[in-house]
Amino acid sequence: MRVPATHKIAIVPEPGGPDAIRIVERPLAALGADEVLIKTAACGVNKPDTFERMGFYPPPPGAPEGQGLEASGTIVAVGTNVTNFAIDDRVCALVSGGGYSDYVIAKAGSTLTVPDNMALKTAAGLPETVFTVWANVFEAGALKSGETLLVHGGAGGIGTTAIQMAKAHGAHVLTTAGSNEKCALCERLGADRAINYREEDFETIVRDEGGAHVILDMVGGPYIQKNINCAAFGGRIIQIAFLQGSRSEIDLMRLMLKQISLTGSTLRGRADAEKARMASAIRTHVWPWIDQGKLTPEIHRTYALDDVASAHQLMDDGGHSGKILLIP
Repeated sequence: MRVPATHKIAIVPEPGGPDAIRIVERPLAALGADEVLIKTAACGVNKPDTFERMGFYPPPPGAPEGQGLEASGTIVAVGTNVTNFAIDDRVCALVSGGGYSDYVIAKAGSTLTVPDNMALKTAAGLPETVFTVWANVFEAGALKSGETLLVHGGAGGIGTTAIQMAKAHGAHVLTTAGSNEKCALCERLGADRAINYREEDFETIVRDEGGAHVILDMVGGPYIQKNINCAAFGGRIIQIAFLQGSRSEIDLMRLMLKQISLTGSTLRGRADAEKARMASAIRTHVWPWIDQGKLTPEIHRTYALDDVASAHQLMDDGGHSGKILLIP
């Protein structure tokens, strides 16, 4: 296939609401020696994309122009140093920018072959959430089989992925969600107990369950103290976002007495070598769960790339469950 000279990408000329995004035509950058060019089947929409659109999450230095952190598709060109991929391979990739496009350039190290039993478009919902869950729940949190994981926002893209990965690993999974319908989805995906945070107090329920060994939180604010209160002895709390604020007055005495670790992380700005290392671990430990039918992205809705504003509006409204995809 002839490599195109240009591609369509989504940019944000000025921070703002969903209508601030523009689809433009740009020259396709030259392919680096360690990169692959993907003809896109689908692109994933993630919460960090909306923060970037509003001007709160600037891309790291050197990131490709444009929005989007993940995509799936077929390889149409490979860099001179790439030996593990070939033209026509079905892949999905984690990228640091430019994922909302009909052609995406990705580092070969953070590109993964799509399993044979998964549709190519569906695979666009894997990279950002799987890398995030692996880095935070399995590496930073060191979740062990038989331990209890509490994941907040269980019906979101990260939450639905964390539930499935933790259950495949043999963990006991508790989660919070904002409606009975979302709780039912979480339990269908494998959660042992889904807590409707609008009607129940998750802190009391988790403490009654014996506490959580690992807590994955993107809410922040008032949840920070409650997480400390309901963590098990030696628990690990990992903060990956602050939807209700990053400032909170907390009592650290329980953290000290219960020997709890509280940490945070981001994914986008990590070095290429670090992402490649994680991709290798994911290929070894997580991809077999896809082959076994234990992990698949929960796709809520797809939009045409040209209708990216509607996809962001849905993300902003928070009424979705699972992943939102764009189709070029």
